[in-house]
Amino acid sequence: MAPDYATNRIPVIIDTDPGVDDIIAMFVPIFTLQFREPNASTSLLAIASPELDILAYSISYGNTDIESSWSNVSKAYRAIDLHLKSNPSDKARFPNFDAKRRPLLARGPSGPLEGELHSAEYFHGRSLAELFGRDGLGDIGIRHPELSLEASLDTHPYFQVSSQSGVGIALDILRSYPARSVTYIALGPLTNLALMMRKDSQLVTDRVGRIVCMGGALDVPGNTSPVAEFNFFADPYAVKELLSTPLHRGLPLDRFLMLPLDITTPHELPFDIYQKEVDPTFENTNTPSNAKGKSPLTHFTSSFLERTREIMLQFGKDAMELHDIVAVWCAIENPPFPDTVPMALAPGWEGARREFQIERTGEITRGMLVTDRREDESAYPLGTNRSEAQRDPSEDHHHIGYPVSNKANGAVCDELSGVLCINRTPGPAVLLKLLLHRVWGRMVA
Repeated sequence: MAPDYATNRIPVIIDTDPGVDDIIAMFVPIFTLQFREPNASTSLLAIASPELDILAYSISYGNTDIESSWSNVSKAYRAIDLHLKSNPSDKARFPNFDAKRRPLLARGPSGPLEGELHSAEYFHGRSLAELFGRDGLGDIGIRHPELSLEASLDTHPYFQVSSQSGVGIALDILRSYPARSVTYIALGPLTNLALMMRKDSQLVTDRVGRIVCMGGALDVPGNTSPVAEFNFFADPYAVKELLSTPLHRGLPLDRFLMLPLDITTPHELPFDIYQKEVDPTFENTNTPSNAKGKSPLTHFTSSFLERTREIMLQFGKDAMELHDIVAVWCAIENPPFPDTVPMALAPGWEGARREFQIERTGEITRGMLVTDRREDESAYPLGTNRSEAQRDPSEDHHHIGYPVSNKANGAVCDELSGVLCINRTPGPAVLLKLLLHRVWGRMVA
């Protein structure tokens, strides 16, 4: 059924492999309280209306296996349900949590387009399962069994469980909604999107409004290997088909926004801030979260963030990087636009078109994005020490994560050579304030 556009909400499909940051990224659209006029470049606050209308989740492999990913999404919704039962006055904060209009939930692919399923090596060769547990949330079901949810797939309390694949429901939604109205948010490997293009590339090209993708590492080190970001490492074959010049299968690059590690990594949730603003008792696995005296939502987030904090401290950082959260924020701020209007980014958002190839079979470079620095105008100047350039705040070659380019500075962007990669946001402090307010209801100056 087509949406009621009197509400001006942005219909979205979320393609995710729910681990720690994916779960919090899901909370951003669930808790959003801003209103936006379609195709406008600015937001107008109106507490009664959300930006996003979550139509469906496609759950895929990635941070963990399909079964655990499926369970993680259910746990997130259950935490909201319990919170509302104990805090009914907060219902207006959860515009996408509606028992009468449950989003679709479908299984995406269980592995990459080609080759074996690789378990990611997230930090210095240590596997995700070793670090975050088999479920991708620090084995939260074992550590905190009170947060588990047993539900029949036929009578799920929070979702309409689809018998179709993630590819099937996404294509059906694109067919049934007005052309160029739906945003597709890819928070995991690009396998599902590649399969959609293989099945009906014309439909995707004609009807998708935006595609927002978190993935890749251009001018910074990787997080799965020294050179590769996790989502692109998980299925480099899909990236090759969709994005690598000149092979991409007609993907509408005028509506594709890529958020690589270069821009997402500087956006963080410092754990001392979380402890100060959200949960004063929050520590790590040595002092597990206790539900007493906390809202169910805070207990849930503290229960999986405690393991995350322990891991991050081992590597010298007392903060969680907000990779997927930045992508959802980008989707909120940059809605679909009609084909009669030139593509533009919202104020505070900038990007540069980048051309790259992806390594698919390298012995130690799987998932690496290879750019031709001899010709790429958006890369650092020849001879530049990139480590020094990233520390230098001058406008000559620094935009939070990587180089300045004037090809898409929050304005019209007509060139379609390469992939539009976001290289500036309104800033990490803006996102942190937004996150604390919307997820936990904290007003921070």
